[in-house]
Amino acid sequence: MIYRREIDGLRALAVVPVILFHAGFETFSGGFVGVDVFFVISGYLITSIILSEKEAGNFSLVRFYERRARRILPALFLVLALCIPFAWLWLQPKEMKDFSESVGAVALFLSNQLFLSESGYFDTAAELKPLLHTWSLAVEEQYYLLFPLLIMATWRFGKRSTVGLLVVIAVLSLALAQWAAYNKPEAAFFILPTRAWELAIGAFTAFHFARRQETCLSNGLQQAGSAAGLLLIVFAVFAFGKGTPFPGLYALVPTLGAALIVLFAFPSTLVGAMLGSKAFVGIGLISYSAYLWHQPLFAFARQRSLYEPGQIVFALLALAAVMLAYLSWRFIEQPFRQGDRISRTTVFRLAIFCSACFLGFGLWGHLSNGFASIRFNELQNSVFATAKSSPKRNQCHTAGRDYLRPEEACRYQTGEASWAVFGNSHGVELAYGLSELLKANGKGLRHFTFSNCPPSFGRSDEDRSGCARWTNETVEYIANDRSIQHVVISYRTHELLSPHDPQARAGGDMARWKSYVDTVRRLVDANKNVIVVLQAPELVKHIHYFIGLERKNFDFVSGVSKDLWMRSSAFVQSRIADLPREAIIIDPTNLFCTNTECAAVIAGKALYFDKHHMSVAGSLIVAAEIMKRADAKDESKQLR
Repeated sequence: MIYRREIDGLRALAVVPVILFHAGFETFSGGFVGVDVFFVISGYLITSIILSEKEAGNFSLVRFYERRARRILPALFLVLALCIPFAWLWLQPKEMKDFSESVGAVALFLSNQLFLSESGYFDTAAELKPLLHTWSLAVEEQYYLLFPLLIMATWRFGKRSTVGLLVVIAVLSLALAQWAAYNKPEAAFFILPTRAWELAIGAFTAFHFARRQETCLSNGLQQAGSAAGLLLIVFAVFAFGKGTPFPGLYALVPTLGAALIVLFAFPSTLVGAMLGSKAFVGIGLISYSAYLWHQPLFAFARQRSLYEPGQIVFALLALAAVMLAYLSWRFIEQPFRQGDRISRTTVFRLAIFCSACFLGFGLWGHLSNGFASIRFNELQNSVFATAKSSPKRNQCHTAGRDYLRPEEACRYQTGEASWAVFGNSHGVELAYGLSELLKANGKGLRHFTFSNCPPSFGRSDEDRSGCARWTNETVEYIANDRSIQHVVISYRTHELLSPHDPQARAGGDMARWKSYVDTVRRLVDANKNVIVVLQAPELVKHIHYFIGLERKNFDFVSGVSKDLWMRSSAFVQSRIADLPREAIIIDPTNLFCTNTECAAVIAGKALYFDKHHMSVAGSLIVAAEIMKRADAKDESKQLR
């Protein structure tokens, strides 16, 4: 197989946007497509190697996997090993548990499945995961495990049969990716079946060159083809964003761009000359190590900082990633790729031993809840234990188009369900906490919450998530259920309006606020006693961060300054008068804050289980206020 400098240059074009995207540089909003470019490159190179060896009659599956082990494992295992001590020092129990589980999953090349089960790639929480980026390595390794077997199984029928089968697989994979991008976006991003077509595009370019080593196209067409490829990739990097349905048909833009460069960008073209320059090739050679290093550096910086680090910090960290990449390429990658220096037996033994160690570490971290008993004192662990969500969250909180119908909603206690809690995920713990207080009075409660669902009453289900349809059905159900007398409405009101974005307020934000107000009005008009609970003060970091910092006094642990919280929620406060005057308004700020600080922990109990969802303990404080205010209103009615 002939070495092509421009392919290494293409690696640079892939890795730099990924790093800048993960650093939070908004200009590179589509930088994540660099991974798609990598997939095409991998498909091309791996297929080229297999085809050349099959043609020569000396293909060996053992040698193939040896090459993969030499290429992938040494630098990967180095990064994993060096991340562990920093995680041990800096991560709190939940984050450490997640990290250790990811270490074990990486050792098995199943981290894509793990991250799929935890959160989406574009979620804020994902930015804090040091090994998030290894999902793409898992996809590639899963592909490498299957693809050589497919070639071996179909080789005797001729390359045309192999290509035909690969076309069928690629078309089915792309069709699945397009469907999943809209219906199962998290799965679409992370799993091999929706990514296989991207690697297949690279494979098709390899089959093309296996049939014809040299192109017969004119220089003009090569110039045009390579330029078009470059423009497609650059367009995707700057035009795509977190809202782009991916990796469906939109992913054709960067992948076809990469394929065009592979097909047409030879040294005689401008694009080929640029990609073949020392700068691009130099970055390309260390691109794998740079990819490995950048995310841990960024994630640990975010974990350690109370606020999001600035762009200068991330720029310095990106440079540090490049320097570390050179060192690991020079002293780890290069020696291991040389079979005369490190034998095959040694490579496989080290791979098995290190994988077993990382897997053991992952299991230990999982079983020990992030090594909490070792790393934190007894008092801290007792407070960590209170940072818990509702035990009914998985059972009673609904989502998706196949949501729980209102008549199927959870009913707490056996008494008459005269109370209801309605909203999104911020109402879950409130429903449980309120039900615990109502239990003493023999009263029941109905639980109506939908995940990631902004106020949508009176709106259509344009995003097909089921949110608006569920909202309309549920509001009418509650309004028409005469047994329900008290309705608690709980949303993340802090997100309803954007104080610094007039254009957003004029559009979607104001539409959500109108739906919020209309929801309250509809239930008030239905003669319900409506209690509106505003958003509790949002912490600047996950609750575990504050518990981990404090070791002795948990009477009152601050999580955010009151001034900062009041400024960030000022616009919502300015619109409270829009709500019907009959509704009771409860602001947890008055319960959780002093004159200067808002608490993360009070009297040894965590008020949150993450950064902005109240814990059961926090919800009990608000629930007590709800009962007090509701009783007071009932008494005033009786006096009249």
